[in-house]
Order: sequence, then structure tokens, then C-alpha cells
Amino acid sequence: MVQFTCKSFHELSVDELYEILALRQEVFIVEQNCPYLDCDGKDQQSHHLLGRGADGKLLVYTRLLPPGLSYETYMSIGRVVSAPAARGTGLGRVLMHKSIDECHRLFGHGPIKIGAQTYLLKFYEGFGFESTGEEYLEDGIPHTKMVRE
Repeated sequence: MVQFTCKSFHELSVDELYEILALRQEVFIVEQNCPYLDCDGKDQQSHHLLGRGADGKLLVYTRLLPPGLSYETYMSIGRVVSAPAARGTGLGRVLMHKSIDECHRLFGHGPIKIGAQTYLLKFYEGFGFESTGEEYLEDGIPHTKMVRE
């Protein structure tokens, strides 16, 4: 069973912030061999959705961005990450459903725009996201803009 909590940046404890940054670095920088500046100045204005296992370990996480922070008129979900131990369990799907629900709770009902790693297009299409056709390289990894109306 996974326990989800959603907090603003200023509600996060120092330990929670450390766990989030450690998981993001483990997957995005080390595992994907993609050196980039993860701390991009958007965390402070975002909400953070954390999913913990029964043992309290952080297993999944997303950053929920209000409209205008990443995309002019869209709210967004970013830094979607699953710990290696959580993969293949279906927890990524639970995380995305919860992330969409939390975006709507926090920012109202409206479209959500994401920059998805291109190899995950089918995954995100399963949640109603549609490709805008805008493919681009971000830190050497192909991404595609997607919108969920």
C-alpha cells in the first residue's frame, strides 16, 4: 500500500526535500546518464506529490506546476519519477492518476501540458494526453510536448 502526500515547497521538511532531490538525481542524472541542472528555480512555486511504501521509503514522486510556471496557460506535471524498486508494479499509473487529480484540486479544472520523454508517449496517452507534435531534445533525450484537455 502506498501513502500519498502533497505539499507545497515550504511545507516540505528538509529530510523530505533531500529524499526528493536524491531520487531525482538517482534516476534522471545517474541512471539516465544525463548531467543537467535539476534545481531549476521552479520547485519553490510548485507542489510536490510523494508516494511512500509501507516502510516509509519514497517510491514515486511528481512535481505539480501551476499555470504559467512552465507553460503560459497550462498547469503541468513534471519530474515524474519511480524508484527502481517501484518499477513494474503499476505504481507509475497510480502516481499519474493521483497527479492529475491533485493538479485539478490545486489549480482548478483545465488542460495540463507536459514535456514527456518520447519513449513514454503511449504511457501518457493512456491518461488522455495527446502529442502536440513538438518533439525536441532536452539534455540529449528526445521529448515531446503533450496536452490533456
